[in-house]
Amino acid sequence: MKNAYRVVIIGGGVVGASVAYHLAKFGWTDIALLEREVLTAGSSWHAAGGFHALNADPNIAALQAYTIDLLSEVGAESGINIGMHMTGGISFATAPERWEWLKASYRSFQSLGINDVELIGPEEIKARCPVLSTRDILGGLYSEREGHIDPSAVVHAYARAAKKRGAEIIEHTKVDGLKQRPDGTWDVVTEKGVVHAEHVVNAGGLWAKQIGRMVGVDLPVTPMEHHYLVTETIPELVEMKGEIPLMVDLEGFTYTRQEQKGLLMGIYEVDHKHWNMEGAPWDYGIELIQEDIGRIESELSLGFRRFPCLETAGVKRWVNGAFTFSPDGNPLVGPLRGLRNYWVACGVMAGFLQGGGVGKSLAEWMIYGEAEADIFGMDIARYGEFASNREYIRQTTGQFYSRRFVMSYPNEPLPAGRVLKRPAAYEGMTRAGCRWGARWGLEQPLYFAPEGFKETPTLRRSNAFDLIGAEARAAREGAALLDITAFSRYEVSGPGAEAWLDRLFASKLPAPGRAALAPMLAENGKLKGDLTLLNWGDGTWWIMGSYYLREWHMRWFAGHQREDLARGAVTVRDISDSVTGFAMFGPKSRAILQKLTHQDVSNAAMPFMTCRTLDVGLIRAKVARLSVTGELGYEINCGALEQATLREILLEAGAEFGLREVGFNALLSLRLEKSFGIWSAEFTQGYTPGQTGLDRFIAWDKPDFVGRAAALAERAAPSKRVLATLAVEAGDADASGYEPVWKDGRLVGTVTSGGYGHTIGKSLAMALIDREQAVPGNALAVHIVGDECSAVVVEASSYDPAGRAMRG
Repeated sequence: MKNAYRVVIIGGGVVGASVAYHLAKFGWTDIALLEREVLTAGSSWHAAGGFHALNADPNIAALQAYTIDLLSEVGAESGINIGMHMTGGISFATAPERWEWLKASYRSFQSLGINDVELIGPEEIKARCPVLSTRDILGGLYSEREGHIDPSAVVHAYARAAKKRGAEIIEHTKVDGLKQRPDGTWDVVTEKGVVHAEHVVNAGGLWAKQIGRMVGVDLPVTPMEHHYLVTETIPELVEMKGEIPLMVDLEGFTYTRQEQKGLLMGIYEVDHKHWNMEGAPWDYGIELIQEDIGRIESELSLGFRRFPCLETAGVKRWVNGAFTFSPDGNPLVGPLRGLRNYWVACGVMAGFLQGGGVGKSLAEWMIYGEAEADIFGMDIARYGEFASNREYIRQTTGQFYSRRFVMSYPNEPLPAGRVLKRPAAYEGMTRAGCRWGARWGLEQPLYFAPEGFKETPTLRRSNAFDLIGAEARAAREGAALLDITAFSRYEVSGPGAEAWLDRLFASKLPAPGRAALAPMLAENGKLKGDLTLLNWGDGTWWIMGSYYLREWHMRWFAGHQREDLARGAVTVRDISDSVTGFAMFGPKSRAILQKLTHQDVSNAAMPFMTCRTLDVGLIRAKVARLSVTGELGYEINCGALEQATLREILLEAGAEFGLREVGFNALLSLRLEKSFGIWSAEFTQGYTPGQTGLDRFIAWDKPDFVGRAAALAERAAPSKRVLATLAVEAGDADASGYEPVWKDGRLVGTVTSGGYGHTIGKSLAMALIDREQAVPGNALAVHIVGDECSAVVVEASSYDPAGRAMRG
């Protein structure tokens, strides 16, 4: 072991070994991987070793596909036989809703270019897996590139391949502490001495929480118990040629694969159990937990009925091992705000399936500044400090584990971790019939319903469809009121604020008293935000965006703030929890606002994209004339303690004008009618301004802004795909995202989001499609919940394309 390295990776499981391999592969070879005991100790050695393609997040599915492709490559490079059995895999359904979901998932995979999947019926499932009872099976999704590997061999293959490229693999070296130097580098304190490193990677697995606490970070991750069993030889398998596929019983909570001439069956039990929530003991290693068969009895019984041969098979061994989960089950990857050169790669529940993609993405991030893929779904910044609360972790990880194979519907709010954060007007809105969803710990209004109403979870249009339609029509015909606590707000001030903003954003900065839509780019030219800039004219600016991106954006601001200190003092404050408000929109919204203020809010005095301070009843409010609905509208911002009062003032003044409270489901409908994109759908860090139409907001004459060179390059060589709006001949379901778009049977695009336009009476979808197809009137086809629907490209802004309503 040397005294200094460019990177020290802590943890010798599959994730740490993959990070070491990818860093070395991409050119950083001065690397040390430190393992407390031996490689694989912890979770990796006892993993079931299966790999499969199915994932609810298509971006994660794409990284899983990368890992599967990589496994044989690493095996060959290392010279280690990783025991790869490419048996194929089948996820099967016994409920009509699940079969419908599988059909929709199949189409989502097609939209991503993952073509090694097919839908098969019960007869074909039986032919591929003769030991399975298919009595009540409706169908399955088969993938060629599924199977199983030898977990220990894979870890050693990554490690040996990394070593061959120059990395050092150092076992029996426990890390006792981490101390950061003033220059941002690290002293890694080990039992064998202090090692200096420019970068540190926490790939600690079961010990990730303790390694995080060494630097004052409490990571939202915890170990949980997981069972599987391995049988003795089964005669039916002895007689078979080849192996059965990896089988996933989505209603039975089990997965099953062949293990030599026996079966391995794993259980995601509903009665989950956490294990050492604060992290594994330091002396824990190649060990297991006592099996608890009574806790998994119901799932086992179902599994044994599904595989009748198990009824007479002996159990050779039980495995009850711990592995780590984050609140949503996805990995925690990336840098932490305020901790320069400290990276995490932990919470990788499906390490052998996702480890390759995690290692690749983190290595790219460290070396090049950005990952190639959009990995927000596993970015540590998708969580804030609230997620480190022990009870929050207990509830959310338990919910995820128990629902690992339970079907979740897009209109099904789940209960774990709620109610945590609520708007100040929450009680009043709840009494008025508000139905709530939650994101980033915050309760957000979905729609309003009469007492006793209960929404039915579904992939299709729900029984709340008419309620949402009525809210959308109220916004078009009269006036609507929407809680906007879920908007983030960042206050920027200081003598260098204007110069800092001018470099950070690609757009022209708004003049005093004005607002502007402002794209923010990474150096690679891809999007980092579709934000709103407000210049209050007193030296302070606001950046407004989405509440759930707060930590992600603050990390980005902090990184660039450090780089721009030479330009002058800049202070960025996240004021999202202290400032809230309501959006009021609709043709009668100006009359309501004027009734409450002595100041002139006429179109001449307060035109579109104006921001100013107004007295609104008793409230001194910061008001911006903005609208994401395409209607005349205002965003009225106030202190958090004033929101309940503001609501009462607005509703009382608006009663004579028919002012109606609405939720974000209506907003979805209204913004689709205007072809207005949103973040995480039309706009992501995987897309560019040219693809999404945000290039129209770029100030091309600005001499310097982040991402300028890449944006100019895209301008010179336009992207293949562009954003377009489709009118869809849908039945009782609407597009939601990731559905494939076809032209004469050829894949030409992917839906980014969709829904029903209640005020124009059409099902709409926004999609990234091949540029030559984005011509109004062009006939296309879209799969929705697995069914093919005719579609046609329409002009942007199906409602009021000239924008007279919101500007008038």
